[in-house]
Amino acid sequence: MSTHARQALVMIRTNLSSLPRRSAISASMALSVALVVCVLAGFLSMAKGFETALTGAGSPAVAVVLGGGTNQETGSDIPATVIRALDAMTGDLGVVRDAGGKLVSSREIVVPVDLSQRTLALRGMDAAGPSIRDGITLSAGRIFTPGAREIVAGDRLADEFGLDVGDTVRLGAVDWTVVGHFSAGGSAFESELWADLEAVRAAFDRQGQVQSLKLRLADPASLKRLQGALATITETPLVAVSEAHLYAAQSGRTASLIRLFGWPVALLMAVGATAGALNTMTSSVSDRTVEIATVRALGFSRLSAFLGTWVEAVVLAGTGVLLGLLASWLIFNGWQASTIGANNARMAFQLAVTPDVLLTAGLLGLAIGILGGALPALAATRLPLTAALRARG
Repeated sequence: MSTHARQALVMIRTNLSSLPRRSAISASMALSVALVVCVLAGFLSMAKGFETALTGAGSPAVAVVLGGGTNQETGSDIPATVIRALDAMTGDLGVVRDAGGKLVSSREIVVPVDLSQRTLALRGMDAAGPSIRDGITLSAGRIFTPGAREIVAGDRLADEFGLDVGDTVRLGAVDWTVVGHFSAGGSAFESELWADLEAVRAAFDRQGQVQSLKLRLADPASLKRLQGALATITETPLVAVSEAHLYAAQSGRTASLIRLFGWPVALLMAVGATAGALNTMTSSVSDRTVEIATVRALGFSRLSAFLGTWVEAVVLAGTGVLLGLLASWLIFNGWQASTIGANNARMAFQLAVTPDVLLTAGLLGLAIGILGGALPALAATRLPLTAALRARG
């Protein structure tokens, strides 16, 4: 081992062993880094959880047809004549048909409803609606009866609002009976109430309205054939996208908005924490002027003095990173949150502290130590040896 390496190891060991004598300022630096890491991890886990809830709701084997030139259910309108024309088309449309040759489809609308002073999404659908979707299982009760004012609640809504099977709830101007609960693996579907299309139309004066048409594709690659068939219907502009693409696009916009707020807050706090680290390490160097000057007089190199102080800052920042990551995992992972999702209705989701979230937040915390400790470490290499010794003599 070279002389420089040995000197650097001695300086690093000496600085780290003296940390207990500077416990107050060392703890303040570590805690400030931990706070930055925890805040950034909180925002990132919120965005990740929102994306997971929405992307988990979509299937590449289900097509969503929207009308009016929009790519969202809100604002979409599909005339009944278009649906009849599509159903009457011959040839391979790339979609599944039943034994009678009819399209396996579900006409749907979404109506915002108020329940316990919160806006929820009530989705009216045809009887085939639940079966078209992937990953849906009935966890209690039964599916709604066509024509009846009955609703099936997602497990997440049922737990939060206490919607037990057999309960009666008032949505709009009429009463509805909860007849079942469904599970969707924690996806955005669990934030919806499902009911029969005709019952929803009648209760909310939406006669004849269809916002979206769900179709089961023969396979994900069949979407292009369906899009080609829709292009021949000139009565109204029609768009066909996979359910997975529809929800992924919605999740991307909101997740980007969450990050747009989260990163500036975290970076602003990081600047403050870096300044705090700079002050902490400057004070540490100032308190150890004699020690640093002494080892420099004994022949220790500038590099060893730099590394001893710099590694100390990185170790303190690393301690703060570990504390921040642990706190973010305990506080945020699995935490229930909600926001305004698709169709201007409330959507519940779980925050997800994933490895990439931890890595990103941890790297920011380490950067604080690396940057905040560099200047004080450089200052330690430039101490005037004789002047420092005389000042403490």
